[in-house]
Amino acid sequence: MRSSGREQRGQLVPGMDFGRDGVRMDDAVEETTFSFSTNAPKPPERRQQRRHMTILRVGSIFVGDRRELCLIRNISAGGLLAHVYSRRVVGERVAVELKTNHRIEGSVTWLQDNNAGISFDAPIDVEEILASHSGLEDGWRPRLPRVEIDRLATLRVGARIYGVSTRDISQGGVKIETDEALEEGQEVVLTLDKFRPVQGVVRWYQDGIGGIAFNQVIPFRELMGWLRAN
Repeated sequence: MRSSGREQRGQLVPGMDFGRDGVRMDDAVEETTFSFSTNAPKPPERRQQRRHMTILRVGSIFVGDRRELCLIRNISAGGLLAHVYSRRVVGERVAVELKTNHRIEGSVTWLQDNNAGISFDAPIDVEEILASHSGLEDGWRPRLPRVEIDRLATLRVGARIYGVSTRDISQGGVKIETDEALEEGQEVVLTLDKFRPVQGVVRWYQDGIGGIAFNQVIPFRELMGWLRAN
């Protein structure tokens, strides 16, 4: 078993949702992810497979008095990874606006293709950002935000129990890594360290990575409390 480290404005994303047409979103969509790490995100790994869609949170970058839009790929307490549309320079001072009238000061620490890594001058409250998402204007329920994690867990499938690694989690589901093949539709029980067992259903499995949708949404405060404590 391998272990893993770790455009609609304001739309956040979870683990195992399906799109309106029934397409498995986790495998097809590039999404904004969150982390409680105080380190700024590192450059992304180059993907071999092209994503079919991109659903990323939109932000603004301010350089002096100039404002530019960007797409946020990853946010941590210490910084963010953004897709930018104009030339940036390592060491350049910038401010990032994730919410209206709330700017976060920082500097560009690395550049790769059209991606820029920005380190914040002071850590931000990721939980506050996660809690701020709301319904979309067209009435569709927003995808629940997902948080990167690296935790061992057990997965019960019938009478069998497997050890798995978790990759990310949301109130509605979890992405796991396991060498044990799973089948779509299997009923499972996931048990994370210091957290109650959670019942769910396997939504997809491919190349050692699987997605599980929880039968019941985990309350936001309960999940955030566990993430902060662990």
